[in-house]
Amino acid sequence: MRVERIGDATLYLGDCRAVLPTLGGGFGAVVTDPPYGIGEAAGKSRSRSNAVRARDYGDDPWDDAPISAELMATVRAAGRWAVIFGGNYYALPASSCWLVWDKMTTGDFADCELAWTNLPKAVRRIRYLWNGMARAKREPRGDHPTQKPLGVMRWALDHLPGDVTSVIDPFMGSGTTGVACIERKLRFVGIEREERYFDAACRRIAAAVEEAMRSPGLGLSVERPPAAVQPSIFGGDE
Repeated sequence: MRVERIGDATLYLGDCRAVLPTLGGGFGAVVTDPPYGIGEAAGKSRSRSNAVRARDYGDDPWDDAPISAELMATVRAAGRWAVIFGGNYYALPASSCWLVWDKMTTGDFADCELAWTNLPKAVRRIRYLWNGMARAKREPRGDHPTQKPLGVMRWALDHLPGDVTSVIDPFMGSGTTGVACIERKLRFVGIEREERYFDAACRRIAAAVEEAMRSPGLGLSVERPPAAVQPSIFGGDE
């Protein structure tokens, strides 16, 4: 198993089913975007629009099925708090706080993506353009077919309680969560089984670490909520 240590990030090239049991859990939060089982890796992007030529990511099987209930339980157990994109595709406990990303999109893409959380607060929404070539702040894209915007992952991290110091992403992809964690001065552990996406994550996180070293104040102005008390049943609003 290949392991890369880049600043405060530790990255594992491997299957999270094998890697997670070796890490012992105890992370402050799990922030991840597992496969939804809707075939987004199977060349689907090629049929969405004829406006521009879409990038061909190949015909991979990793999004052919959602992860098992057993693996989802293992993923959730890795951290005290959880933000799980695509939670609407899974049988997860009731939650008072879903994070809603309004993509301001058109065509046959979903209008929004939902992240399930166990955070004791109300539903929160962000409007962040991510519609083909039209992207907020001209954010670059191209390392992964379901790559999340950095702006959305920063926003998701900012909803974590203030005592969270470490984050794990068992489905790291091209490392957007890791980049956001470096910016927010959070220790990051990422797991990815596809080598080409792992290599992209290493490159992007290394660039984020280099930028943080050049700009040591990066992220210090961000205030996250105070430490929260996890509810004993389903939770309520803060």
